[in-house]
Amino acid sequence: MEPLKIDGSYGEGGGQIIRTAVTLSSITGTPVEIENIRKGRDVSGLRPQHITGIKILAKICNAKVDGLHVGSTMLRYFPSTINDAILNENVGTAGSIPLILQVLIPAVAISKKNLKLSIIGGTDVAWSPTSNYTKFILQEAYSRIGINFSMNIKKRGYYPKGGGLIDVQVLPYEKIKPVSLLKRTIKKVKLLCSYSMISKESVENEVIEAKNILESKGLSCDYEIKEERALDKGCSLLAFAHDDSSIIGSDAIYNKDMKGIGQIVANRFFESDLGVDHFLSDMLVIPLALINETSVFRVNKITKHLETNLFVASKIINCKYGIGKLDDGFEVRIKGNSYA
Repeated sequence: MEPLKIDGSYGEGGGQIIRTAVTLSSITGTPVEIENIRKGRDVSGLRPQHITGIKILAKICNAKVDGLHVGSTMLRYFPSTINDAILNENVGTAGSIPLILQVLIPAVAISKKNLKLSIIGGTDVAWSPTSNYTKFILQEAYSRIGINFSMNIKKRGYYPKGGGLIDVQVLPYEKIKPVSLLKRTIKKVKLLCSYSMISKESVENEVIEAKNILESKGLSCDYEIKEERALDKGCSLLAFAHDDSSIIGSDAIYNKDMKGIGQIVANRFFESDLGVDHFLSDMLVIPLALINETSVFRVNKITKHLETNLFVASKIINCKYGIGKLDDGFEVRIKGNSYA
């Protein structure tokens, strides 16, 4: 079977299109060929952070992969049968564990398999969801769809050494269901903060700043701060809330300076007043594209990652989608194709 060709420069033109393509390829059994990987970027081709997740997924589903090396601008992925697996993996750097889990969790669960994974790497790093976001936002969203996983953050890993440890168990789905996430109504917000090798005072100042901003906007706020030793200094802050019609998270990490993290997290959370935050919106596409019924969610802005995932899903699965403009954001509708 000839692989389906996908232009890797489409949309955000980076790692997202690769992760989505190989995940859907593994679920559907459709081989894919991704061309023009990271075309136009300062450094084109695959980077180390893109390779680990594909290697693990290929191991689980007995896939044949061509072009899986640093600098490669073309990847050919031929999946086979996905198996139950118990794995111990080490990224070897501060490569993002949450991004690797975005590949593994839907592929394993939707293929009705089990996975027990202990993985060492980066838990809270730049250009990636934090591990708390994955545990408290993605886990909640996936559970409503019918995809269940548990996650134990045993040790934090920050840039550059990584060394974080997460245990994950993914369960086979029984039924995946459509969702309707339209408007945040809950007024209670939780702040979670983990830090290492940074002054407690500077951390507390940012968490209190986030709390004060949220409360000044009419929200009530509880917070929890934990010092969790890691190999490098770092900090992860998440504001989140769920209700029947919304799942919202806002996170940020330490990047050489703590100042301003609290304001960023609080303001971004408050502005996300529809059904999902804009980071979660693209993570919902893969499972929703595999449900025959129509799902609908509202989001304050359409990101390149969301556009990319909708494009890849429609190309591989032939799902249908539409985006409508609202006064205060956008409504996204996805009618999936379970026969894929």
